[in-house]
Amino acid sequence: MVHADTAWVMISAALVLLMTPGLAFFYGGMVRVKSVLNMLMMSFVTIAVVTVLWVLYGYSFAFGGSDSRLFGGLDNFGLHGVSGGADLSFAAFQLMFAIITPALISGALADRARFGAWVAFVVIWTTVVYFPVANWVFDFGYDGDAGDGAGFLVHWGVQDFAGGTAVHVNAGAAALAVCLVLGRRVGWRQDPMRPHNVPFVLLGAALLWFGWFGFNAGSALAANGTAATAFVNTQAATAAAVCGWLVVERVRDGKPTTLGAASGAVAGLVAITPACAFVSPVGSLVIGALAGALCALAVGMKWRFGFDDSLDVVGIHLVGGAFGSIALGFLSLTGGLFYDGRDAELLGKQTVAVLAVAAYSFGLALIIALVIDRLVGFRLDEEDEVAGIDLAEHAETGYELHTAAGGGVRTGAGAAVAAPAKTPEGSVSA
Repeated sequence: MVHADTAWVMISAALVLLMTPGLAFFYGGMVRVKSVLNMLMMSFVTIAVVTVLWVLYGYSFAFGGSDSRLFGGLDNFGLHGVSGGADLSFAAFQLMFAIITPALISGALADRARFGAWVAFVVIWTTVVYFPVANWVFDFGYDGDAGDGAGFLVHWGVQDFAGGTAVHVNAGAAALAVCLVLGRRVGWRQDPMRPHNVPFVLLGAALLWFGWFGFNAGSALAANGTAATAFVNTQAATAAAVCGWLVVERVRDGKPTTLGAASGAVAGLVAITPACAFVSPVGSLVIGALAGALCALAVGMKWRFGFDDSLDVVGIHLVGGAFGSIALGFLSLTGGLFYDGRDAELLGKQTVAVLAVAAYSFGLALIIALVIDRLVGFRLDEEDEVAGIDLAEHAETGYELHTAAGGGVRTGAGAAVAAPAKTPEGSVSA
């Protein structure tokens, strides 16, 4: 890469890192007052933990040379041999993807997951699921051709420009598995569980939208026409998805909502991620509008099937990521049914890729969560969940309100705190 391209990749890496705090605000605004700090911390600690793993062995396991087509080797342990602007900027850029993917899962576990158990889950799941799947999906080279060590989906011809499968299907399937292990929150279906700070949600969505230009356009690994195409298509699809979600809300519920607008934006961003460099601007509008409407309908699946995905990670990331990936089988300018006539080869490959990643992630996440739950307990005690996970797990509260409103921070082991006041109950579906 020339210096300008290296600079673009590093700027894009910074934009992608900003997405994880944005995600924390997006999720944090949707939970109850008594859970906001825990929600923020689940994202924030993921930045720290995954960075350490990435430097030690994550980059090597995902992108180190290997003939297996399933995972990399350990030749780059401790980033050994990764030098020069191009290689280090690529390693930094891919690190930010590795960070946000497990952070996405946290939204499904709101209010009820032990913090230590969450950290253990991030360490294990990122190691045995994300790093290998990144190897399957992401190319290593800068020339658009599959690198020698790239995984089997890349070599098979699956199209995934920026991580519809590796990031969103991967995280969404894992979220479903873990929320099944944890079970439903106390008061689910009975309590309204409203978001405590809708402006936080919109702020988080705006930061995600902004950072996503680095996520998608940065995946070109160069300041070139491909990056510009990804940039424009990302904007177009996201805008269309907001409209699609709000139309569904207006027809179904009678009124469009702020939460719907924020969630529609995220749904569009998710769906266009695998497709942003492979479709036309009109194709991106189609993907975005359909993804917004589809995800608005999909978030109701939890009520039909009875699983408590607190902040609708499954309905937005699993469904949106799968839709965007499979839509390439129709709309891709290189191989799509609408452009290559009756050739359904790409559609078949995209569908198999989605199913393979979803099955692998769901199965291993289920096993990991069950083992953690058996060994140390994944779910918070019911009494602590009702009182508030912030005090139980972090000994502090998100807002220092006057005594009557229940503000307070523990100052020592077993120190008394003011009893939390009655607050709006909970997080609502994004």
